[in-house]
Amino acid sequence: MTRYKVTIAYDGTHFSGFQRQPQARSVQEELEKTLTKLNSGQPVTVHGAGRTDAGVHAYGQVIHFDLPEAREVEKLRFALDTQSPEDIAVVRVEQVADDFHCRYAKHHKTYEFLVDVGRPKNPMLRHLTTAYPYPVELVPMQEAIKDLIGTHDFTGFTASGTSVANKVRTITAASVTYDATKHLYTFTFTGNGFLYKQVRNMVGTLLKIGNGRFPISQIKTVLDSKNRQLAGPTAGPGGLYLKEISYDDDVHSRPLGQ
Repeated sequence: MTRYKVTIAYDGTHFSGFQRQPQARSVQEELEKTLTKLNSGQPVTVHGAGRTDAGVHAYGQVIHFDLPEAREVEKLRFALDTQSPEDIAVVRVEQVADDFHCRYAKHHKTYEFLVDVGRPKNPMLRHLTTAYPYPVELVPMQEAIKDLIGTHDFTGFTASGTSVANKVRTITAASVTYDATKHLYTFTFTGNGFLYKQVRNMVGTLLKIGNGRFPISQIKTVLDSKNRQLAGPTAGPGGLYLKEISYDDDVHSRPLGQ
């Protein structure tokens, strides 16, 4: 068997999430159907580096799968791209070592969150951003977001019902910018892993800080208390993008021959 590492992008609007699930459309299932056709009807299992929720998008999701024989990577990419549904794009295909695993190989993820601010909201962006109709100041959010950088217990920013016991994660970079011409705030987070709805909960808290309903110190308060009730509401999924997954520089994550 030959293992392939593949970078994909998708519009999550009409997906119930990345992971395969009964009676619902998923990115994983659509890719597996396409790969099965390309593999002469023999089933192919797709593994994903992360699970995006319903309505969440991706520029740089990474998957891997095995095929019985080696194929020219650009021809395989083209076949996958053209035969997958229009809301999935296959960006890059690489042949990798047999023991590479896109989920378990050490990596960092970068998420981007887009917020459409003010009224009236832009209906053309309703599936691609989260609308926020209240006035927001950039500087308080830029100050507050710095408190998320570092290694913390993110229990206070985790959705209830998560089964993960260890909620300590490391955020290596976090920023927020504003494009006045498009009325868009862009929140960007890079870290070694994120908990269920963590990014959406952090953004919801930062927006309340920008709106003046929370003090700048609220991020520290939530981290110290580990109390979800002290954080802001969960921002909607439409503004969230899995932007990039970068793997540590080791032999298992590099394409063969490099």
